[in-house]
Amino acid sequence: MDKDKKKVFIDEMKGRLQKAKATFVVDYQGLDVGSMDKIRNELRKIDAEFYVVKNRLIKIASKGTGSESIADKFVGPCAVAISYSDVVAPAKVLVDMTRELNKLDLKVGQISGKMMDLDGVKRLAKLPGREQLLALVLSAMQAVPTSFVRVTNGVLVNLMNALKAIETAKAEGKQVPQTN
Repeated sequence: MDKDKKKVFIDEMKGRLQKAKATFVVDYQGLDVGSMDKIRNELRKIDAEFYVVKNRLIKIASKGTGSESIADKFVGPCAVAISYSDVVAPAKVLVDMTRELNKLDLKVGQISGKMMDLDGVKRLAKLPGREQLLALVLSAMQAVPTSFVRVTNGVLVNLMNALKAIETAKAEGKQVPQTN
């Protein structure tokens, strides 16, 4: 790559890293092209990207971004996974891929500029995904109005039962007890 192409590449990568919610560094040494494509495809499904980049270029591009906190981890044959929306889903994919592909080694990750070691990334991968968390929040938000409607409905049902009992008692000629 000539100097101008490197400059353009660094600028593009810097833009991606600035938009990124999370970045993960993996060692891909020994993986074949099919395995790399499988990782890319799995990450693409969840709005994440996977790049094999020269360490020097990614270190330059990461300056001034959240990924600067992990720049010193770009040593040896490294690839970077960048997530633009969900931070849990790419961690899950990468942890699953490290189990499936023995030669893939997850090194480190960062979320909002905070570095996470391998154990932190594995703990992150165990969390429920974004959609599951949104569903939990939504169900909690719906529980309050639903409970209110049930309580209100119960009061109305009891009132209707009382009125029906009074009507039945009057129809049979019985005296209706009065309450104060």
